[in-house]
Amino acid sequence: MFKLIAFDGDDTLWHNEPLFRDAHIRLRQMLENFGDADTVNDRLYQAELENLSIYGYGITGFTLSMIETAIEISDKKISAAEIHELAEIGKAMLRAPTRLIDGAKTVLCHFADRSDCKMILITKGDLIAQQLKIERSGLEKLFAGVEIVSEKDDLTYRNIFGRYGVEPSDAVMIGNSMKSDILPVLECGGAAIHVPYEITWVHEMVGQIEIDNDLFCEAADIAQVPELITSLSTQRANERMENV
Repeated sequence: MFKLIAFDGDDTLWHNEPLFRDAHIRLRQMLENFGDADTVNDRLYQAELENLSIYGYGITGFTLSMIETAIEISDKKISAAEIHELAEIGKAMLRAPTRLIDGAKTVLCHFADRSDCKMILITKGDLIAQQLKIERSGLEKLFAGVEIVSEKDDLTYRNIFGRYGVEPSDAVMIGNSMKSDILPVLECGGAAIHVPYEITWVHEMVGQIEIDNDLFCEAADIAQVPELITSLSTQRANERMENV
């Protein structure tokens, strides 16, 4: 068994992207007299990218990006009432209840009381927003630790694994984003399980890739994760025996 089992939060354990999708739809409706859907989509994405280094990932940066997009595409003709509506949409997103993905809690409970491994949460985004989601999820007590990070890359994972006293080769990460949850972990020598979600933010998408790594697999849904962890653990043990 792996010594450390790490789960992503947004769109792995609970639904997140639908909140952004619905806000995005409302923005397009608001701006339909100023630009077509593709124009709004492209400008919003550019605003989000430009704001990442200032506000980071999350609802706050997204809300401000929506407001900037509305002002620019409307050539400053957007009304104060509509700007206020966008701000209220952002607040509503922050207040929204955390809706667990079916089967997520059952899977976490499967590992929570095991003495041969630690289970942690590694989630990316705005600190306060992520803390609220975790508190509302009711899952925090199941984890040995919670890590809220501004970015998920090779160094981030190495540092986190080190704080829990394990080498990357003794850790497995479960998440929905190939870019943030899977590729960096494989790069630093860990194992990873991809659990696709129905919606993926374009910034988290990667091109069609073939992963030639025995410590990677894809789950049909989160309920399949325990058996896949067992399979990956066996694979890892076999590889170590071959290298003896």
